[in-house]
Amino acid sequence: MSIRPGPTNLITDVPGLLVGNASDDHIKTGATVLLGEVPFTAGVHVMGGAPGSRETDLLAPDKTVTEVDALVLSGGSAFGLDAASGVADALRAAGRGFAVGDQRVPIVPAAIIFDLLNGGDKHWPENPYKRLGMEALAQAGTMFDIGTAGAGVGATTATLKGGLGSASVMLPSGHMVGALVVVNALGSATVGDGPHFWAAPFEMGGEFGGLGPAPHYPDTLIPRTKLSQHANTTIGIVATDAILSKAQCTRLATAAHDGLARALVPSHTPMDGDLIFAAATGARSVENPLVDTLALGHAAAICMARAISRAVHAATPAGGDTLPCWSSLSR
Repeated sequence: MSIRPGPTNLITDVPGLLVGNASDDHIKTGATVLLGEVPFTAGVHVMGGAPGSRETDLLAPDKTVTEVDALVLSGGSAFGLDAASGVADALRAAGRGFAVGDQRVPIVPAAIIFDLLNGGDKHWPENPYKRLGMEALAQAGTMFDIGTAGAGVGATTATLKGGLGSASVMLPSGHMVGALVVVNALGSATVGDGPHFWAAPFEMGGEFGGLGPAPHYPDTLIPRTKLSQHANTTIGIVATDAILSKAQCTRLATAAHDGLARALVPSHTPMDGDLIFAAATGARSVENPLVDTLALGHAAAICMARAISRAVHAATPAGGDTLPCWSSLSR
């Protein structure tokens, strides 16, 4: 079997996972929810120096809770963590959550990007993110928009608008792997001032322009950044239908960070909060633990690199933008 994207080239090619987006174009922000049709195993790995997150400690392999109901990616910096509260409230009303006596407590880890300096009106009368989380959950399905959508509405990179990206791949073992990412990086997804993506060697089927590698790579030791703004972070999720433990999910998330380094230059800086969750639905067994888990980690990194490039490639212009879109570059 050849390695190829799944049917939709989205993280929802992993059966049992749904994604919903919600946005506020006036504020230039949004939220994205990954929902499991049933609870799923999860892990997390943080490599950026300035993360913002909720309930990530419980994802450590030695912690008691083994499954989560949803994962949330949001704009809004620390304010955006309230999106997970909206998701948790809605899930509790639906009878979802970790059972404690006669109570249900939805487990909803979350991570945020800083998008408060992107040209939108941030003088809201009350925190909008709880509402956005609820709205994103209500939209959860197998198909969703990428680019300027959900938590990626207000995202930027050093040179271009960022956005929400996703990609998937089917492995020869039959396992499906997918990635979902919000690209709001200190660095750049493209080489110099041109349209070529750093992740070009991993592109499948012209999914982000089909331009191939850049003809030359100038100033690779002096990368383009938005250092002066301190307004950065790339956050994402990798997922698979394999049966994995929390420890194996943590390793999957760790491997996926290689995708950030392949697609964003620089990455994992002191001013980025780079964080990746991993989700495993447990629908397909792992017949050869050593070989299959290695392949899953490698696939997660490739999917993450592709999803990052697809996010930037799919971004669309909007009023008040502080940066151009990839589509405006000459090719």
